Amino acid sequence: MNKTLVLGVIGADVHSVGNKILEYALNLEGFNVVNLGVMVSQQEFIDAAVETAADAILVSSLYGHGELDCKGLREKCEEAGIGNILMYAGGNLVVGKTPFEEVEKRFLDMGFDRVFPPGTLPQTGIDFLRKDLGLANISDGGGSL
Repeated sequence: MNKTLVLGVIGADVHSVGNKILEYALNLEGFNVVNLGVMVSQQEFIDAAVETAADAILVSSLYGHGELDCKGLREKCEEAGIGNILMYAGGNLVVGKTPFEEVEKRFLDMGFDRVFPPGTLPQTGIDFLRKDLGLANISDGGGSL
């Protein structure tokens, strides 16, 4: 497959369990995962994506400040010459009980391609990655999503 993904927990967030679960699931599916861990800055995501010629950036956040931490990421990617890179965000991305549809719209407006709510199973993201990266979906026998 040879698709490279940059994965990390953005901002001052130190929640690592979901990050490790995602890394494990993505590796099992054959993705090349560059896991930056926790407390990752926007620039670290971009530098890793440029250095590895990554196909996607996967940002997670659990502490609720993901919206603030992610603002301007697409523009910075454009400045770095990777403006078309696939970008996903997931987790508890905002403070408070905002309906997910509203959170999703905010992140799509910021340039993210897909947004996932807390509790999303790794396979859901993997299926979307396969679709968005033009790969066969082996989890359902190779058919389309």
